[in-house]
Amino acid sequence: MKTVARPITLTSLKREARDLADPAVAAHSRSYFKTGPGQYGEGDAFLGLRVPTLRALVTKYRTLPHTDAVKLLKSEWHEERLLGVLLLVSAYERGDEKQKERIHREYLKNAKRINNWDLVDSSAPQIVGAHLTPANVGLLVELAKSKNLWERRIAMIATQYFIRKSEYRPTLTIAELLIDDHEDLIHKAVGWMLREVGNRDRAALNTFLSKHYARMPRTMLRYAIERHPEKERKAYLAGTAPESPRGRIP
Repeated sequence: MKTVARPITLTSLKREARDLADPAVAAHSRSYFKTGPGQYGEGDAFLGLRVPTLRALVTKYRTLPHTDAVKLLKSEWHEERLLGVLLLVSAYERGDEKQKERIHREYLKNAKRINNWDLVDSSAPQIVGAHLTPANVGLLVELAKSKNLWERRIAMIATQYFIRKSEYRPTLTIAELLIDDHEDLIHKAVGWMLREVGNRDRAALNTFLSKHYARMPRTMLRYAIERHPEKERKAYLAGTAPESPRGRIP
C-alpha cells in the first residue's frame, strides 16, 4: 500500500507531532523541565517528542509561513512552542531584510510564550542577537531589566551571537546587569556566557571577574570559571583570587 504524503500545513504538522508522541518521553520531560508547583516550568505540558524528532519536523515543514510558526508559540504544548521557535529561526536565516524584521518583532511580541530555557537557548542568538549590532544593544538592556524571567534569559543568551564574532562587550554589559538576579536559571545563563567569553579571551573574562566575582552567585561563578585551572578556581571560590591584569574587551 502506498503511503500518502501529508500536505505541508500547520494542521498536518500538529497531527504528525501527535502521531510521534511518546508518553514515556513526556513523563521524563515533565520532570526534567521542572513543571511542579513553584518550579520554573510549572504547569508546562508535554507531548513526548525528543529534539532530533522535532528538528526533523522543522526540516520537513520549513516552508510553512512564519505566521504559522507564531501560532505555534501560543500552544499549550511545550514541543509545539519549540517547533515554533525553530521554524522562526529557519525562516529568519532564509529571509530578506523585511522578513527578518517581521520575525524579530513577532518573536519579541511573543517573548513571554518562549517560556522555557530550551526555547530561549535555541532561538535568542539567531533572532535577537543577529538583529542587533555590538554598539546598539539597548534592546538587550531593556530585556535584562524585565520582570519576566524568560525575557531576561533572552537578553543574556542573545549575546552568544556576538561572542561567536569575538565581540564580548555586549555579553559583559548584560552580565553586569544580571549579577544580582535572584533566579538560578539566570545565574546559569550568565555563567555560561561568561565561560564562552573566557574560552576565546581569558583576559577579558578575568578582567570582568576581578571586578565582580566576590558578589557573583555561587552557581554563576562556578559556571564562569569552569575552564580555569583548578588552583585558580579554588582561589575564586575562596574569595582569594589575585587582581587580574586589565585585559582588552573587544
